[in-house]
Amino acid sequence: MPGVSKEQIEAAREVNLLAWLQAYESHELKKDGPHYRTVTHSSLVVRNDGRWYWNRGGFGGVSALDYMIKMRGMGFVEAVETLSGVRAAPEYQRRQAAPVQATPKKRDFKLPYASRCGTHAVAYLQRRGVSSAVISRCLSLGIFYESGKHNCVFVGHDDAGKARFAAQRSIGGDFKKDVYGSDKRYSFRYPPEQPGAKQVAVFEAPIDALSHATLQERDGWKWNGHRLSLGGTSAVALVSFLERHPEICRVVLHMDADRAGLTNAQKIKDMLKADSRFSRIKVSVKPPHRGKDYNADLQSRIEQEREQPSRQKQAVFSL
Repeated sequence: MPGVSKEQIEAAREVNLLAWLQAYESHELKKDGPHYRTVTHSSLVVRNDGRWYWNRGGFGGVSALDYMIKMRGMGFVEAVETLSGVRAAPEYQRRQAAPVQATPKKRDFKLPYASRCGTHAVAYLQRRGVSSAVISRCLSLGIFYESGKHNCVFVGHDDAGKARFAAQRSIGGDFKKDVYGSDKRYSFRYPPEQPGAKQVAVFEAPIDALSHATLQERDGWKWNGHRLSLGGTSAVALVSFLERHPEICRVVLHMDADRAGLTNAQKIKDMLKADSRFSRIKVSVKPPHRGKDYNADLQSRIEQEREQPSRQKQAVFSL
């Protein structure tokens, strides 16, 4: 299987869903008799042996791998990559050795130490096409900074303004990882310019949300809304956001323009339609016009504008 080894696949298939949720997303679980249910899907039952069943959806599975693919909308490779390292994690091993009903001891969430000078992170976003105005607003809101290890850090806050989530991305490499203890319910969000916004645009990554804001700035769209990053393909952040913001009447899914992104966008749309809490919300799927994601769209637009003066000069010389 491209991207994952047989060993990774075997390790992912052995992950017990309940143990994984207890170790990494304990906020998602609530005890219900001998079993558990999830906060996001109240009709989803998780057994001690890791088997689960979603009563509303009419389907289930026997492992965490099934759950990631069917409920989180992940592709097979992404799901395996997410789970394959879990068995080596000390937190997971401790929970496997102890009774599964034991209350997990979770390390507190803590933001990475900030660099005294964030010029590398700012330059990285500028190279990706994000405007200076958007970057400055992120810095002033405290939702973006450079860590002491020279990674970009995208921060998510709860409604009281407390940091609850952070995603790190290497400035010069391929490193991508959420800070340990991050609460996916409070993923990165670029807030609206004006109060009273009733719509939210949804992206897979923070940089796509910032690219969308930059495109609006460049083209002068008359749009005011929240921009929410899912931090991947899970709908946990969106569901939690809608629960906390009942005024939202429109959701626009700007997922990646590939098979996985489009498939997941449709799954999220169907899920919201089937949920009585959100069925009134208008949901649309709008992938980027150019490229795989909105940052690729933005960079393509910038490159096209750079080429125009050169083409105009060539036309003049040809005359």
